[in-house]
Amino acid sequence: MANRTVSTAEAIHGTNPQFLIDKIFRQRIYNSLYWKEHCFGLTVTGVMEKAVDLQAIGREYGESHRPTEFACLLLKLLQLQPDQPMLDALIDQEDFKYLRALAVFYYRLTQPSVDIYTKLEPLYRDYRKLRAFDSGSMQITYMDQLVDSLLTENIVFLITLPHLTRRMTLEDAGEIAPRISPLDGDDSDSDSDSSASE
Repeated sequence: MANRTVSTAEAIHGTNPQFLIDKIFRQRIYNSLYWKEHCFGLTVTGVMEKAVDLQAIGREYGESHRPTEFACLLLKLLQLQPDQPMLDALIDQEDFKYLRALAVFYYRLTQPSVDIYTKLEPLYRDYRKLRAFDSGSMQITYMDQLVDSLLTENIVFLITLPHLTRRMTLEDAGEIAPRISPLDGDDSDSDSDSSASE
């Protein structure tokens, strides 16, 4: 039971949500000590509590390339498929950066392209530092860099991401409004200040 997707879960991108993680790595997660000791019987609330204590993101660590706690909890979320209000709340909360990072990665794996851009682009303003295991070694990244990778790359932490429709294509189709850069707002403020001083 611990390795099965909940019976109420819906297919994501036409497949079992767990299959968004490749089979070989999925099996390594199932066999990992953290999965067996900490993920059995977890609810979404339990995943949240575990994610609050995360110290790093990424897929695997060490010379033996063991699955990270982050990867284990990501797979558990794919099993549980939290509802949309819960998922939005996990991303919107600002107190726990690793919980947000976990929810953001899950969101990129599971949601439609328009929703992904709409929900994740505001996080370009989150500049908090994150520890990350990449290719087994510890590195430093930032939340906005994680978001940018999820929006622009096909593979992040050796996890293949589902196809994301190009933003320009969605704009041309009228499905999403053009993105307004934070710099545009700064320019407007500068213009206003200049006019006021004159």
